[in-house]
Amino acid sequence: MRVVKIPIKTHLVTPYDDIVDLAIIYAKPHLKEGDILLVTSKIVSITQHRIKHFDKIKVGFWANILWRFVTVPKFGVGAIGLPEKMQAAIDEVGIFRVLAAACVAGITRLLGRRGDFFRIAGHKTAEIDGTRILTFEPYIRVVIFGPVRGDEEAQRVKEAVGCEVAIIDAGDWGDVDVLGASDGLDYSRRRWVEEMCRDNPLGQTMEQTPLGILRVEE
Repeated sequence: MRVVKIPIKTHLVTPYDDIVDLAIIYAKPHLKEGDILLVTSKIVSITQHRIKHFDKIKVGFWANILWRFVTVPKFGVGAIGLPEKMQAAIDEVGIFRVLAAACVAGITRLLGRRGDFFRIAGHKTAEIDGTRILTFEPYIRVVIFGPVRGDEEAQRVKEAVGCEVAIIDAGDWGDVDVLGASDGLDYSRRRWVEEMCRDNPLGQTMEQTPLGILRVEE
């Protein structure tokens, strides 16, 4: 038995698109029984208008300080590695939670442990995306927040294409989270999807493959 991962290229997704239409047009013709359709959380967020341009973000005192202490991954700038993205995190969860997370993370980093900032600040901060050098022009200076109603969106796509659907957030560090899944994916199957996607099969820069298929072959 082997697991095959098939990225699917689409046009450049914009807020004018609908995630169901994208799945029908680009993915449905390639799906087989038993497949799981992967959808990146970023394009779900974009189609939900969960996007904000830098010009609309007023960076405050704490954001200007805290972003300088963020550990930047090998690729990209990370979820909060710019003042505008740090401000977005503050706007999402509040300054007191962000300050508490920063204090704890600063201490535990000295002990060689990472990830405590997001564990304390909450997953909403880890879901913040956008703003890469290697991306398309409309998304260079924007913050993309995590999607909402993930399970509902995944179920809506499933009903249109006829297979299970997982909305995934694959980060710069190789961490993967399922942010929404259709009703046929229980807890263990969601964890299996996360494990299978740790190599980020849909890409992280300009591949333009926001959809993909997980297929188990004998």
